[in-house]
Amino acid sequence: MKRYRAAYLILAILLLALLALNLCVGSVSLPLSQVWAILRGQDPGAGADILLRIRLPRAVAAAVLGGGLALSGYLLQTFFHNPIAGPYILGVSSGAKLTVALLLVFAVGQPWARSSWAMIAAACAGALAAMGFVLLLSRAVDRMSVLIVGGVMIGYICSAVTDFVVTFAQDADIVNLHNWSRGSFSGIGWENVKVMSLVVGLTLLGTFLLSKPIGAFQMGEGYAKSMGLNVRAFGAVLVIFSSILSACVTAFAGPISFVGVAVPHLVKSLFRTAKPILLVPACFLGGASFCLLCDLLARSLFAPTELGISTVTAVFGAPVVLWILVRRKREGVA
Repeated sequence: MKRYRAAYLILAILLLALLALNLCVGSVSLPLSQVWAILRGQDPGAGADILLRIRLPRAVAAAVLGGGLALSGYLLQTFFHNPIAGPYILGVSSGAKLTVALLLVFAVGQPWARSSWAMIAAACAGALAAMGFVLLLSRAVDRMSVLIVGGVMIGYICSAVTDFVVTFAQDADIVNLHNWSRGSFSGIGWENVKVMSLVVGLTLLGTFLLSKPIGAFQMGEGYAKSMGLNVRAFGAVLVIFSSILSACVTAFAGPISFVGVAVPHLVKSLFRTAKPILLVPACFLGGASFCLLCDLLARSLFAPTELGISTVTAVFGAPVVLWILVRRKREGVA
């Protein structure tokens, strides 16, 4: 128990430290004392506008969406019983990206098209459609490696169609869609933060309440059935929850790579346990910290040029995935 408390303390300190850095660091540096004064309403100067309208909603969005994406990956890994499964690798994020692009291009000029709820609904439709293809493929193949390749192909197809659709966008929209398609937390406002926090928060709560059934499901379908669990219905819930989380991320920040695969594995290594009641909140905290770090690097490393968030997450996440593959090869797992 002490080890788990220490691990949670590490994640909490890391999250708070990265949140503070994201609020302080930028084209205009803000000392931590000034940030604290602004948050308490004691400094209404120019720094307050930068902090409260730009940096704070962006940092909160990075934390909420990063946590949601890590949790989405954890649910997919649980469903497929494989640590390589993730919303980006399996093409779920690309499916959500396609439907959001379709909405933004062909419903241009419609006020409702850019509302938070419309974008989430479109992203959910695309994510569920891509997941449906993955599930159909999983019934046709036995090896997880083949399923991963199939998911990657689905992602490429969706990305190719998205690029084709973007060519019909108006000039002003093309720039915005291009930046969004590379992944970015830029331009997120408080209205978006409220909606994403509600969706991700409710899904996180629902997942946490299912910790015990998730633990039974991880032991195998036979064991889960012996515990009275409806495996098919429960699997559908895992897929829906994962798709909702992935869709919410894609709707507001575009597709973000490797977070859903790398973070759950890193968290498991930190906690050295597979208990869902511990890993569900830990994955959320880990994903929040990971995306705050990557966003800080993306906007400050080569300032004023800002990197796509997926560029940075790939640098940190891809080596973790490669290490997982090497370890599984040594263990003789296909």
